[in-house]
Amino acid sequence: MLTLDFHPTGRHFLQIPGPSPVPDRVLRAMSLPTIDHRGPEFAALGLKVLADIKKVFQTRQPVMIYPASGTGAWEAALVNTLNIGDHVLMYETGHFAALWQKLATRLGLKTEVLSYPGAEVWRHGVQASLIEERLKADTQHSIKAVCVVHNETSTGVTSNIAAVRRAIDAAKHPALLLVDTISGLGSADYRHDEWGVDVSISGSQKGLMLPPGISFNAVSAKAIEASKKATLPKSFWAWDEIIEMNKTGYWPTTPNTNLLYALSEACDMLLEHGLETVFARHQRWGEGVRSAVKAWGLQIQCADPSVYSPILTGVMTPEGVDADAVRKIIYERFDCSLGTGLGKVKGKMFRIGHLGDCNDLTLMAALSGCEMGLKLAGVKLAGSGVQAAMDYFSSHAAVVPQRKAA
Repeated sequence: MLTLDFHPTGRHFLQIPGPSPVPDRVLRAMSLPTIDHRGPEFAALGLKVLADIKKVFQTRQPVMIYPASGTGAWEAALVNTLNIGDHVLMYETGHFAALWQKLATRLGLKTEVLSYPGAEVWRHGVQASLIEERLKADTQHSIKAVCVVHNETSTGVTSNIAAVRRAIDAAKHPALLLVDTISGLGSADYRHDEWGVDVSISGSQKGLMLPPGISFNAVSAKAIEASKKATLPKSFWAWDEIIEMNKTGYWPTTPNTNLLYALSEACDMLLEHGLETVFARHQRWGEGVRSAVKAWGLQIQCADPSVYSPILTGVMTPEGVDADAVRKIIYERFDCSLGTGLGKVKGKMFRIGHLGDCNDLTLMAALSGCEMGLKLAGVKLAGSGVQAAMDYFSSHAAVVPQRKAA
């Protein structure tokens, strides 16, 4: 028999930037009996989650829910809006932006990549001015879409999406704006309608605090119009049938019922607390974790403090120190999982997630494991990051949502 939980005692500290720790409340919701996905009970569930997820995306427009990973939602966004050979402008801020570009190329799209100039490509957010400059030069409007990542999970950089929309508008360009907020949604401020996003892409396993298995496309009216003319092959991903059946709370294919139970509960948790309170909580956690990294004397992967991610912090190890070897020590000795460096930064950094079912003491435990592991790996630290984080959390009280009396 396969051993599913081999951690010795207590809870394993899952401090990767997704899948994030799932709250017990959500796990209990998932354990409800599976129901007939064509029956009346399911319609009530479907209509509720479709209404709730709009509030999380901060949109009045339709949101597609797929039984798929975020990669599926990437593909859905592209095949519903574009044609084979279309020119797509993509901005590389890290590993996941690069993977999305690879996927687009495999679909038969012509991709052009912009990035931060110089050697620090993966240490900065999207430079909207570069997008504006490129679109102004595209006088024939050959570029059909601009694709950017809101929160780059591989680097800990959160880009300014409103600035990207302003850049497209300033260039007077008709390109669609497609945004990956797979790790941003539910943890960092995200406003689909207000920021003029045409397709927002997300997944269940990050800020929504669910296991992997659900992904989303939030769409604009402009994107829906584009989908009526798009000729890239699609069937399972097609928006038209989903939008029509969603009107009554159903899906054209088999939905993942128990994950929709979980989504309903997660949305309740987010909306009960209030999105502003949730966003402030993640900002505070990020500040506390970064205070520890700075006290250790180590560099943060994101080089621009104005775009520090509230979801995760990338920690760069000193030259000659294998970050994966440090992670291995922390995992084996202290039962704490940290995110590995991906792509260009593999072995050069590790990632501490501060999202999901988390609190101050969860992070203090994770930072203690990091500090002990760094010392065991022979890394010379400038000071105690644990003490710095304790000082930060104790001197910066959390915003507590007001609860109604019973």
